[in-house]
Amino acid sequence: MKYIFLSSLVFFCVAQLNAQNIAVENYQQNFQVHIVRTASPLKIDGTLDDTAWANAPVETNFFLKFPNDQEQPKRRTEARVLYDDNFIYVAFTCYDSGKNIIQSLKRDIGHIDNDGVGIVLDPQNQHTTGFIFVVNALNAQSEDQLSPNQDDQPTWSWDNKWFSATKRYPDRWTAEMAIPLKSLRFPSGQTTWGINFLRVDMGNNQYSVWTHVPVNFRIYNLGYTGALLWDKAPQSLGKNNVLVPYTTGGLQQDKENASPLKGTFNAGLDAKLTLTPELNLDLTVNPDFSQVEVDEQVTNLTRYDIFLPEKRAFFLENADIFGEYGIPGFLTPFYSRSIGLDKQGNRIPILAGARLSGNIGSATRIGVMNMQTGAKGDFAAQNYSAVSVNQNVFGRSVLKGYYLDREGFLNDDQKKANPLDAWGRNAGLSFDFVNQDGKWSGWAGYHTSFKPGITEKKNYLSTGFKYDGRNFSNTLDLSSTGANYYTDMGYVQRIENYDAVRDTTIRVGFNHIYDHAELKLFPTKGNILRHTIFLENFIVLNPDNSFNERDHTLDYQIITKRNASFEVTVESDEVNLLYPVAFTDGVPLPAANYHYTQFSGVYNSDSRKQFSYNLTATEGGFYNGKLHTFGGGIILRQRPHLNIALQAEYDLIDLPGEYGNSELLLISPKIEVNFTTLISWTTFLQYNTQQNNFNINSRFQYRFKPMSDLYLVYTDNYFTTPLLQNKNRAIVFKLNYWLNM
Repeated sequence: MKYIFLSSLVFFCVAQLNAQNIAVENYQQNFQVHIVRTASPLKIDGTLDDTAWANAPVETNFFLKFPNDQEQPKRRTEARVLYDDNFIYVAFTCYDSGKNIIQSLKRDIGHIDNDGVGIVLDPQNQHTTGFIFVVNALNAQSEDQLSPNQDDQPTWSWDNKWFSATKRYPDRWTAEMAIPLKSLRFPSGQTTWGINFLRVDMGNNQYSVWTHVPVNFRIYNLGYTGALLWDKAPQSLGKNNVLVPYTTGGLQQDKENASPLKGTFNAGLDAKLTLTPELNLDLTVNPDFSQVEVDEQVTNLTRYDIFLPEKRAFFLENADIFGEYGIPGFLTPFYSRSIGLDKQGNRIPILAGARLSGNIGSATRIGVMNMQTGAKGDFAAQNYSAVSVNQNVFGRSVLKGYYLDREGFLNDDQKKANPLDAWGRNAGLSFDFVNQDGKWSGWAGYHTSFKPGITEKKNYLSTGFKYDGRNFSNTLDLSSTGANYYTDMGYVQRIENYDAVRDTTIRVGFNHIYDHAELKLFPTKGNILRHTIFLENFIVLNPDNSFNERDHTLDYQIITKRNASFEVTVESDEVNLLYPVAFTDGVPLPAANYHYTQFSGVYNSDSRKQFSYNLTATEGGFYNGKLHTFGGGIILRQRPHLNIALQAEYDLIDLPGEYGNSELLLISPKIEVNFTTLISWTTFLQYNTQQNNFNINSRFQYRFKPMSDLYLVYTDNYFTTPLLQNKNRAIVFKLNYWLNM
C-alpha cells in the first residue's frame, strides 16, 4: 500500500509542475509595489513627517484574512516602502478609534492578540524562506525567519538589530521601521522580491493583509506574497559580522546533594560571521542559557515521554533545516534538546559549537553544525555533527537530505556497560511537495540509523499528503519504524516501552496510519464566526501488522464574534497493551486489551478583555478504570504593563481494586510586569505533584542597547512531598553585549 501511494504522489507532483509557475507569475502581476529610493536617511520617530514619505506609493487595498476572507477590513491601513544604501524603510498608518489592545510590551511576543503591523520579505522570491518583522502599537518588536513548512508558526527566535518607532493619534496610529539591508540574506542582481504587509485590529477582532491570502493559510504564507520591484538591484553591503560576548555570575546551593552555597563566574562568546551575502557562520564558545525561560510543565497521562519544545536561541535559528524531517514532535531524527541536556532535562556543559547556514545559489540551502559537550557525572563528553541540504525543485517543493553523527568519548567501563552508547549515526532523504497555491502538499522519506553491531530493523519510512482547502482539509500519513531505528540526536515517541513489572524498557517497532479530516464553516449571519468539525484517526500496528492501538476523535469547535470559543470532544480508544504499565502506586495494569471512551469540553473567554478565563473538563474511561480531569485558568491584565495568570489542573485516575488511584495537581501562576519595551520582570511558579516539584523562576531583563541585555534570574526548587523541602536554589546575573564589527 505504501509503495502504491508513493507512486501516486510522485505522479501527482509531476502533473502539477507547469500550473505552478503560471500561478506565481499571475499572482505577483496583480500585487506589486515599487520601492522608491530616498536621497537621505530617515529619522525613525513614528511621525511620518519626512518629505520622502509623501513621494512613496501608498498601498491601501488590504484584504480581510480573519475571521474570513470574503469581506473588507472595517478600518483602513496604509503601507509605504522606501530604501537607501543601508536600509529598507517601512511606514504604516492604521486608522482606528484611538484606543489599542496591547497584551504585553515584551520583545518577541509576535502579532497574535495585539494591535500591530508587520512586513514579510522574501528576498529570494522562491516562496520557501523569508523574514517577518512585526511591531505592535506601543513599539514592542518581534522578528523571525520563515521556513518552507507552511504550517510552522514563528518562534520569534531569530534576532537581529533593526529600528522602529510608533506614535498614537486620536483617530490613528503610525509606525516606522528601518530594516538594515545587511541583516537580510539576498542574492545580487535580484530586482524582484516577495513582499506582504499585515495588520492586526483587535478592536474589531480582524487580521488583514495586503495580498489576498486565503483564510485556510497563515497570514505570512510565502506562497501569497506580492512583488517588491526595485528600480535597481540592491547591492550587498559587505559582511554583517557580530560579536556577542557575555559574562555571568551568581550564587547556588544544592541541598538535595548536600552541596554548600558557592559562588559562580563564567564568560563566553557568540559570533555571527557573514561568509557571503547569503551564507552565515555562527560560532559559540562556552554558551550559557541561564536566561532561558523554564519549560512549562504538563501532566503526562501517556505511556511515553512528552515532547518539550526547544527554547535556546542558538538552536532555534535556522532550526527548520535540521529539524523538519519526519514528524516534528512525534518522530524526528534531529531534536536539538538532545544536545546539552540529558533525558531528565539537566544541563550538560557545551564547550563550543559552530553552525554554517544559508543559501549557496538561488535554489540550494545548506546547514552544517558541530557541537562539543563536556562530561558531567556519569554522562560522557559528546560530539554532535549534522549536515543538511535543501534543494528547491518544482516551485515551492524541496528535496532534502541529511547526515547526523554522535560520537561519545567513553572510557572502557562505559563501553562494556553499553556498547551502543559509543556512537550513533543517521541519514535520510525526503521529498516535500507543495503546489503553488499551497492547497496540495505531500511528502515521502527514507531514514536509516547506524549503531555498533546492528544491521536490521533500523529504518523509518514515511509518506503522506495533505489537502488544505477553504472549507475542507485532510491529512494522511503512513509510516513504518523498525525496532532498531535509533535516533541519538532525535526523538521517537513510541519506540521505547516500559515494563513496570520487570523495571526495564523494551524497544518495539511499529507502523502507523494517521488521518485528520476537517470541515470549516463560516456563517454570514449571527454571532458565530466559524464552526470547525474534525475527525481524527490514529491506528498503530505491530511490526507483523497485528493490532496494537487505535484512537478515534470527533471534535466540534465554535468561535464567536466576541472572540470566545467552545469545544467538545469525544474520543474512543482501544489499546492492546504489550507490557504492564503503572499509573498509580498500586499494582501495574497487566498486558491485556483495553477499550474506553472519554468526553471533553473546553471554553475560552474573550482574550481581549482585561479579565479572561478558560475552563476544561474530561470524564470517561481510562484503561480498566475512570479518569476525571478538571482545569481552568484566569488572566488579569492591567494593559500594557501587568499580566497575572493562574492555570491549574486536577486529575483523578481511579482504577479498580489493587490497581489503585492517583490524584495529580498542577498549579502554575505567572506574573509579568512590563515597565517599558526595554525593561520587564517575569515570575513563573509551578507546583507539580506528578514530578514532586515546586519551582520558582523569576527573571528581570533590561535591554540597555539594541540586542544587548542584562538579566537577573532567581530559581528555587522544592519537593511537594515532603511539603516545601528545598532541593536547590540559585541567583544568577548575565550580561551580554552586541557588537557590530
